[in-house]
Amino acid sequence: MSAPKPQELLKISHRPPRTGWMDTPVQFRRGTWCYPGKARSLEVLDLPFPRQWSPEDDDWKLPPNWKEIVLEGLRERLHRFRSLQIFMDACVRCGACADKCHFFIGSGDPKNMPVLRAELLRSVYRREFTAAGKLLGRMVGARDLDERVLKEWFYYFFQCTECRRCSVFCPFGIDTAEITIIARELLNLLGLNVDWIATPIANCYRTGNHLGLLPHAFKDMVDFCVEEIQNVTGVGIEPTFNRKGAEILFVAPSGDVFADPGIYTFMGYLMLFHAIGLDYTLSTYASEGGNFGLFTSHEVMKRLNAKIYAEAKRLGVKWIIGGECGHMWRVLHQYMDTMNGPADFLEEPVSPITGTRFENARSTRMVHICEFTADLMKHGRLNLDPSRNDHLVVTFHDSCNPSRAMGLLDEPRYIIRNVCRHFFDMPENTIREYTFCCGSGAGLGPDENLEMRLRGGLPRANAVKYVHEKYGVNTLACICAIDRAALPPLMDYWVPGVGVTGVHELVGNALILPDEDERTTDLRGNPLPQPAGTGDPSGPGVSDLDEPGGPGPRSGPNTAPGREA
Repeated sequence: MSAPKPQELLKISHRPPRTGWMDTPVQFRRGTWCYPGKARSLEVLDLPFPRQWSPEDDDWKLPPNWKEIVLEGLRERLHRFRSLQIFMDACVRCGACADKCHFFIGSGDPKNMPVLRAELLRSVYRREFTAAGKLLGRMVGARDLDERVLKEWFYYFFQCTECRRCSVFCPFGIDTAEITIIARELLNLLGLNVDWIATPIANCYRTGNHLGLLPHAFKDMVDFCVEEIQNVTGVGIEPTFNRKGAEILFVAPSGDVFADPGIYTFMGYLMLFHAIGLDYTLSTYASEGGNFGLFTSHEVMKRLNAKIYAEAKRLGVKWIIGGECGHMWRVLHQYMDTMNGPADFLEEPVSPITGTRFENARSTRMVHICEFTADLMKHGRLNLDPSRNDHLVVTFHDSCNPSRAMGLLDEPRYIIRNVCRHFFDMPENTIREYTFCCGSGAGLGPDENLEMRLRGGLPRANAVKYVHEKYGVNTLACICAIDRAALPPLMDYWVPGVGVTGVHELVGNALILPDEDERTTDLRGNPLPQPAGTGDPSGPGVSDLDEPGGPGPRSGPNTAPGREA
């Protein structure tokens, strides 16, 4: 679906409608909502009432007792999750979160303010579960649940990417993403989900990954990466699959195995492991690190997470390394231990190369690839030539879940500064824990939702545009497969001339492998920059790029924020 021109999307009005929010009905405007889940996918997920329907229909073919189903589901979850009860009661509508949501900034729709999005659910909670709401109704912000309210829920809770930026600013610590998760669970009770979530999960149930790749197709894609690496470096790499007794199981998001530009990041992983002689294996059964269960329900999240650990146990590995993914790491760090852990059948991760003990992964027994690589760099175990990335002027997008859910802020930057000579951070209020979302997370990435994705990605694009114009940044690095899929069209639309890469693609470019041929191209086949004085003087040489803002911040080899050895 095509999107309006940028100058049209920039006509954003933040003036609220004349009618109150309870009296302003939702409008399903094309380009701003996602197709509902296909009936066959809902059946695989064992969700109730699988059917063909459209949000534009007047009749959503709801079961006759749908209100009782939803209210009983809410009652059960208030009893089950103490945090939900607190989040329903604690908000004082101070408005600290109001202008922090990228969808509100980009759309101007008041119901995309986190406080008001939460009120969509909280108003029903007050009506049904509080004495004040039962007695005073609208006077205390309470309202009955009806089809109009249900349609609002579907529209706005599938316009939340669960990025949790609003939670950083909430003085009461209300996690609006948790409210969105519960609201989506309630919608699931009526078979109301979106296809970009339901079908990938159904694929994962059947084949082990969101893309539906069968084991032989997964191996074929990895073999393709191996051939590409050999074409660039002359080095043959031989990864193993489903090998029992390997020391480490490596799990990456399937987007890195299948899609451009993530596939170059996957090539970087393989080159890194080959360079250090790591004893690892890939699994064709747990071939997905991503977890779309986070966008669906706690039960689905638990099931998808469990397959990784079941495979680690079957193969008898000591511990796990996970690739550059977003939601996988939120599930790992904030849910896994109480859902499926502790994984005490595995060993506490210790790097076989440096001896570093990753104490932060004592319970999950799973280490982020950036922690692992930063530690290698800190100990000087990699032979690197950062000049191979001299044609790239890089900034870094803190992906929401690794940054806010696990505090992975410094390791990616440390890696980039060791493999690139031109790095510039975006403005402080747009990075690290304050980072803006790509606008397409939490299952909101389909093309039919493109206008809303572009609106939601506007704040991130603005920050990229700032460093693009000031420093000549032409590359946006990130550590999330969803970002690698969502950011290229976002950059093409708002900041043309800026490409997107994974951090380990940059590592692969700079990494000097034993016995490699002289390289002439990077992993994408682009010619490598010529040494100063031998190449085209009009090219993006080092001296060109260090003007006028001076060289970007750089780190020495021993300033890593890595774990203690």
